[in-house]
Amino acid sequence: MRPLRYSINVTLDGCVHHEAGLPPDAESMRFWTAEMERADALLFGRVAYGMMESAWRRPATGEWPEWMDETQLPFAEAIDTARKHVVSSTLGSVDWNAELLTGDLRQSVERIKAQPGEGLFVGGVALPLALADLGLIDEYVFVVQPVLAGHGPTLLAGLRERIELELVERTDFRSGVTALRYRERVGG
Repeated sequence: MRPLRYSINVTLDGCVHHEAGLPPDAESMRFWTAEMERADALLFGRVAYGMMESAWRRPATGEWPEWMDETQLPFAEAIDTARKHVVSSTLGSVDWNAELLTGDLRQSVERIKAQPGEGLFVGGVALPLALADLGLIDEYVFVVQPVLAGHGPTLLAGLRERIELELVERTDFRSGVTALRYRERVGG
């Protein structure tokens, strides 16, 4: 079964708003590109899918926008070409190399996890909370930003049961950001 990895930027006070952390630099863009590239497919809820599509979908002209610098291009290419699954009960259809998932969340995600491959990536806020509550996330990657946001949505707010994790990898960036990779503690 393919592992499902939840990866997100989070401030020291737990804020997961996409603009709360430090601006991305070359090192963080390399990290996020590698996260995209190690996934066979991406899993998003409606909101995260819309945000990612508006920022990272290649324009119809085929040319990336001028605001995108060379450190962002590999990430843009990786996310643009990746297979995507979108969980939504309100969208009628999706494109951008995506499949719309409706119906029972557990069954849909278990079906995708059962397919051959190396792993799945999930990002966002609401969908990962639902997946964590269902026990479907196999790995948590928290990219901790040295920032106190003081407001905004917080990491897995509303989680029904405590999940004990064990640290399996730590990567420190020159900017002061630290990427922490966790798996559920066996017997936890």
